[in-house]
Amino acid sequence: HYALDHGAGVVLASHLGRPKGKPNPELSLKPVARRLEPLLGRPVKMAPDCVGPEVEAMKPAPGEVLLLENLRFHPEEEKNDPEFARKLAALADLYVNDAFGSAHRAHASTGGIIAFMPEAAAGLLMEKELQYLTMVTTNPARPAIAILGGAKVSDKIEVISNLAKIVDRLLIGGAMAYTFLKSQGQPTGKSLVEDDKVELARSLLASMGGKIMLPVDHVVVSELKEGAPFEIADSVPPGKMGVDIGPKTIAEFAKVIASAKTIIWNGPMGVFEKPPFDRGTVAIAKAVAESGAVSVVGGGDSEKAVKSAGVADKISHISTGGGASLEFLAGVTLPGVAALTDK
Repeated sequence: HYALDHGAGVVLASHLGRPKGKPNPELSLKPVARRLEPLLGRPVKMAPDCVGPEVEAMKPAPGEVLLLENLRFHPEEEKNDPEFARKLAALADLYVNDAFGSAHRAHASTGGIIAFMPEAAAGLLMEKELQYLTMVTTNPARPAIAILGGAKVSDKIEVISNLAKIVDRLLIGGAMAYTFLKSQGQPTGKSLVEDDKVELARSLLASMGGKIMLPVDHVVVSELKEGAPFEIADSVPPGKMGVDIGPKTIAEFAKVIASAKTIIWNGPMGVFEKPPFDRGTVAIAKAVAESGAVSVVGGGDSEKAVKSAGVADKISHISTGGGASLEFLAGVTLPGVAALTDK
């Protein structure tokens, strides 16, 4: 809207799914063009491809919108091929990257293209993402806490190590908690444990000086299926698996959340996609919303949780980039952001 209101012709570029470098009609952006028209209140021209003379001939006039076909129909996009990037750059005079969700990938449309553009800028969403993530990681109001969930410790090792330097408390739930609990010698039954990461979990706990809080009770089942009979246990009995945090843990976590001034949350507290094992995650979502803290939520399941709890409007910022926000929280420089900064 901003670009159109200021008299620009707009060329939109994006990807959809993983077509593996070949055209796939099921992953065409044609439905996106149709959806964009009512949202923008004007026609959206659909290009047959994303590069080439036919596309160049469709250059939009001021006030017009052209949507390019799926960038990933070309293998050169994900290879950050300079020639492909140059062809993309030939379609416009100015480049704006508003895809924070792809900022952790060095692709032709997020990296290589910038070398061929006279001017490059971050879009309004990219700006908001970076503002919030920078604020909570560089100068957070205290107490600052992070809540991490999800299945794998291995996905979040760097995040845990980096956040431990920043936050005052680190609350860990989800299946990754069982790898930590096992490292303390606690019984974990049939719960998902990364055995090759138990030693690492032990050293993380030792080096974090009591900052890490783990679940003190669990919702346990014999088999994981919707509507499976469950019980609450302080430790996971043999033959059972933990699928959510229990009521004592919810209460303990909620107490820490209530006193926080900054909250970073990434990952669910249990098997969120199988009710009633979403209760812990939803309870945490409500606690975060009621805390009055500056809150940044990232990751698909945490976003779903705040939406299903009906509290999305009380979260300061919901990140659109799961992988990108995780890498940012791990202290990694995002290629898509670095390319803009260099320009």
